[in-house]
Amino acid sequence: MKARTMLFTLALFLVAAAAFAGNPNMGTWKLNEGKSKIPAGAPKNTMVKYETAGDSIKVTVDGVDGMGKPIHNEWTGKFDGKDYPLMGDSTSDMRSYKMVNDHTTKLVNKKDGKPTLTGEIVISSDGKSRTITVSGNDAAGKKITFTAAYDRE
Repeated sequence: MKARTMLFTLALFLVAAAAFAGNPNMGTWKLNEGKSKIPAGAPKNTMVKYETAGDSIKVTVDGVDGMGKPIHNEWTGKFDGKDYPLMGDSTSDMRSYKMVNDHTTKLVNKKDGKPTLTGEIVISSDGKSRTITVSGNDAAGKKITFTAAYDRE
């Protein structure tokens, strides 16, 4: 019985690993400021990391706010379009990701059930870079729109 349980657990792990391996977002992404169009005073996510967390995906974001102070937030969930808690972001408490196709993902951040930021992440065909186009409101409620380019680490 113990061997059967171990085999079942191993099989589930392999299925989950295969599913995440096909997600081009997985890995660590570093901001390429030269290719980005981020307005002065807007926050910058300088490093974004996607990794497996059981049967979910964990996204860890590090960067600086509009004043240059460090920021850090974490999200764990699935890319199924459903809201999952977002920790460490003063402007949002929930985030959802939804795969549009193999290289495009939509995201929505919410605060108290209302969207605060929407975006589209596009991974290059070679998988070495990604671009995110975002629109929403900053911490002061001011409308912002920007494009950030990232290189795979």
